Amino acid sequence: MRFFPIVLAALVAAPAIAQTPSAALKQAVAAPTRTEANKARDQYRHPAETLAFFGVKPTDTVVEIWPGGGWYTEILGPYLAKGGKLILANPKGNFGKTISAKLESDPAVYGKVEKAAFPATVLGGTGVAPGTADVVLTFRNVHNWREGEMTEPKADYSLAAFKEIYAMLKPGGVLGIEDHRLPEKADVKREEDSGYLKVSTVRRLAEQAGFKFAGSSEVNANPKDTADWPDGVWTLPPTYTKGETDRAKYQAIGESDRMTLKFVKPAK
Repeated sequence: MRFFPIVLAALVAAPAIAQTPSAALKQAVAAPTRTEANKARDQYRHPAETLAFFGVKPTDTVVEIWPGGGWYTEILGPYLAKGGKLILANPKGNFGKTISAKLESDPAVYGKVEKAAFPATVLGGTGVAPGTADVVLTFRNVHNWREGEMTEPKADYSLAAFKEIYAMLKPGGVLGIEDHRLPEKADVKREEDSGYLKVSTVRRLAEQAGFKFAGSSEVNANPKDTADWPDGVWTLPPTYTKGETDRAKYQAIGESDRMTLKFVKPAK
């Protein structure tokens, strides 16, 4: 059986990287400022192990791309509050009521958090300054760029997004990605509207932008997820687009099967 090189590379065992969370990281995950609803999802998202895999240190300057309601922000805020810096980057620099209220809720934790636009090269706004970030993190967002979210007409700007991330990182900086995983054998057209992406697609985009692949983790894998649901990944929790229809079935499956990938900007 023949494999195209990029697919084979995506399936080869990745370098082993420590995933043991530090005491400081465990403390941030246990922070009293986190909501109970968000804590309940730790069983699916494994935040301590995920951030440990990415190698995020409490003294880093970290950019969180498209933080949504702030699920990871609740952890990164207290983790970076004393010795690091957290920059949140949203389309056009706009932030919704949920995360804005969160940032205003505790000045000691979130008072130093900065805001920026992303991707500024596509959607406009003031982006993160080049060469200033130690780590860039994006959770379940690459599929949105691939699907052209917030553009009209819809246009895939994923490569432009990766190039902008590459520019904001310092040499030797890390890009950490988590996203819904589409099996390599699946029709690539399903990447257009299912919310799932192939590992090979994400690797291709990152490497075209200049990144070097540093390893992958199965910490967020879910073998129960077949990635072929009627309404895409949103059929599963926490979205449940089918409402009460087969809800118990989808609840038993749990949240999606996710790739967890680490890339590095080569040091000059």
